[in-house]
Amino acid sequence: MTSTVELTKENFDQTVTDNAFVLIDFWASWCGPCRQFAPVYEKAAESNPDLVFGKIDTEAQPELAQAFNIQSIPTLMIVRDQVAVFAQPGALPESALVDVIGQARNLDMDEVRKSIAEAEAAQQAGGAEPGA
Repeated sequence: MTSTVELTKENFDQTVTDNAFVLIDFWASWCGPCRQFAPVYEKAAESNPDLVFGKIDTEAQPELAQAFNIQSIPTLMIVRDQVAVFAQPGALPESALVDVIGQARNLDMDEVRKSIAEAEAAQQAGGAEPGA
């Protein structure tokens, strides 16, 4: 039995909306590093049954890969409360994956949302041309 969920364009939005903490592995069957990372990811999924571990096959789901601007695989993304809080290409060793999950668990999402709002406000204020 697998502890990961195959994410598709049909179930992606609902999965991210219905779950407060979703890890996403962007991968493809022809990708050697992806195949090396798979058992590490699977083990982390088994060790963290309270979290949702999703996998997106970039060959089968090119729209999702494009939507997230995935340039190389494997890429690990973590979404908390519908906010992408981590995205990094490359196969992580087990210790690094455990560390990243711990850091994401400890994030204060109110602070994250506040930072995003401040960055967006600054971008809008700084990017708007007077009289435009």
